[in-house]
Amino acid sequence: MTPSAAARQALPLARLLGHAADAVQAVRAGVSLNEALARCPAEARPGTQALSFAVLRRLGSAVAARTRLAPKAPAPAVDALLLSALALLWPDEAPPPYPEHTLVDQAVAAMRARAPKSAGFANAVLRRFLRERDSVVAELAADPVARHNHPVWWIERLRRDWPDDWAAILDADNRRPPMTLRVNARRTSASAYVGRLAQAGIAAVALEPLAAGLPFAGQAVQLEVPLPVSRLPGFVEGEVSVQDAAAQLAAPLLGAGLVPGARVLDACAAPGGKTAQLLELGAFDLLALDRDPARLQRVDETLARLGLRARTQAADAAEPQAWWDGRPFDAILLDAPCSASGIVRRHPDVRWLRRATDIETLARIQARLLDALWPLLAPGGRLLYCTCSVFKAEGVAQIDAFLQRQRGATVAASPPSPGHLLPVADNRSAGGSSGTRAAPDGFFHALLERSRD
Repeated sequence: MTPSAAARQALPLARLLGHAADAVQAVRAGVSLNEALARCPAEARPGTQALSFAVLRRLGSAVAARTRLAPKAPAPAVDALLLSALALLWPDEAPPPYPEHTLVDQAVAAMRARAPKSAGFANAVLRRFLRERDSVVAELAADPVARHNHPVWWIERLRRDWPDDWAAILDADNRRPPMTLRVNARRTSASAYVGRLAQAGIAAVALEPLAAGLPFAGQAVQLEVPLPVSRLPGFVEGEVSVQDAAAQLAAPLLGAGLVPGARVLDACAAPGGKTAQLLELGAFDLLALDRDPARLQRVDETLARLGLRARTQAADAAEPQAWWDGRPFDAILLDAPCSASGIVRRHPDVRWLRRATDIETLARIQARLLDALWPLLAPGGRLLYCTCSVFKAEGVAQIDAFLQRQRGATVAASPPSPGHLLPVADNRSAGGSSGTRAAPDGFFHALLERSRD
């Protein structure tokens, strides 16, 4: 849902701005946006989410502008609302979600309800910003956080990892993501489903595979305009699921060459998209783990909707002595915990919640999982390591270090591992396809093979 769609709701904009400010304030205090939105009244949640997404994508600009116009930060509740309004007033390529005067008037009204004594202050700051906007924006162009809307450490890490693409990655993070679907390979094809969508008046395109030669790697459909899943033909019946094109590579990579009945482990399975796709591709004996019982329930719900079956267990994949039955697996999927730096456009709070030290902490967790799961693999078996990260410490550097630690581990020659996929239009650095209508999420895939000796 876009802010423009939110404007068509019956709820007053002032109320939505107040809820969005609550969410932004929570994120700045270290709370995830999902958790913050869960506190929002149900009827206000869609509009609040749309506004919160827009604000968090411009939060760096808004903080810099507020500092320029009012150097002394006001109380957090006042600041959050002021920052929300400044972010929504920031010039952008897309049409503004609301007329400027409406936004200012409603922000001041929200401030009267939130902090009455600060309403005049907010009105003065916002109107001054509109008067001086061009000069403020020009002045702040030299500020990397204001310009790119990411923390400095994040910007510098991308510069080091991707010297030719870092700016394009940051720009992509600040754009709305496409809505991409995975068509159930057991039921239909991408092209057939696009035709079915057209009959329902929904514009969509079948995407070219991001990697050549993989069976069922071309099951992705991208919608021209995102819409609720309730409007998707066949969604309830399990004919289609929501999953980005980059994430759709995992199951075909790991499943290539597996025979029916193969023992497969999905080590960090929630929310279950890759688990389901594996089962759509083959009748495997699959165990899906997740250490969080609540998140594991989402796996069960996903499988139930799709009419698929797997064994699910709440357990820590890094401690196999607590759950492994001693029988080796033919294939293991490790979709490891990571920074989520490749899906920031879908989760704009992530950049503001992460800290520079988190990357090294996550890399240690990933290494521990790799080392714990590798002995569970049968000789000749394969392990697919993947993360939704664009940081090399969680991708190629992680795998290089693993290969040096583990004798008998190699990168599988066929199918070739895609490595890093970047959320930019042509994925030049990753060797990806240019045939997609919009760029996929940032991802890393490495298919590892255990020697038979």
